[in-house]
Amino acid sequence: MSMNTSDTDTSHDLAGWRTKFAALAAGAAGDDGAHDANHLERVWRSAQALLERHPEADRLVVMAACYLHDLVNLPKDDPERAQASRRSAQLARHQLAWMGFPADRLDAVAHAIEAHSFSAAIPAETIEAKIVQDADRLDALGAVGLARMFYIAGRMGSALAHPDDPLALDRPLDDRAFSLDHIPVKLATLPGMMQTEGGRALARERMALLESFRAAFAAEWGAGPDA
Repeated sequence: MSMNTSDTDTSHDLAGWRTKFAALAAGAAGDDGAHDANHLERVWRSAQALLERHPEADRLVVMAACYLHDLVNLPKDDPERAQASRRSAQLARHQLAWMGFPADRLDAVAHAIEAHSFSAAIPAETIEAKIVQDADRLDALGAVGLARMFYIAGRMGSALAHPDDPLALDRPLDDRAFSLDHIPVKLATLPGMMQTEGGRALARERMALLESFRAAFAAEWGAGPDA
């Protein structure tokens, strides 16, 4: 069940909480440029766009989850990666309680954080969780998502693309070995997984850019259907 925003949540109050959330997230930040403070700001900005279509959603819950969803950030190839969102939710619950966050909203924030993760595969049960999940996944698409994809691949030691078959016309896709393969392996699935109408529309627009890039990349790479 979604939660209605309390009448006490004025713009001033939300701005004050935003400062606290950003400071808390900054204290837990590591050296991952794909999951830094800028990522959190982009996720919150996307969430605000989705909130325009869902006035029934609790903005404070969504804001808290957007800023705190990566309090525990494990590398993509870490064997315990699927546990990161649960750990982030637990840490956020503890820290928010200490900060005097409304106790009746802690469960909602924790659920939104747990459910945002692709690898955790936890169904989003509330409108707040659906908005946060969509907003986070939108940051994996489009021009910024493309930059993040190659950044992460570089940290993992992946090659840009297969030397002879970048579009995987005659081989199995392998996005651990070849970064370009991540577009069809995972990113292309995201538009269909979006939970909100607004999220689906934005995801389709951003996915079109990735598909265009992949074709252009293959042409410049010296391979592809017309090579």
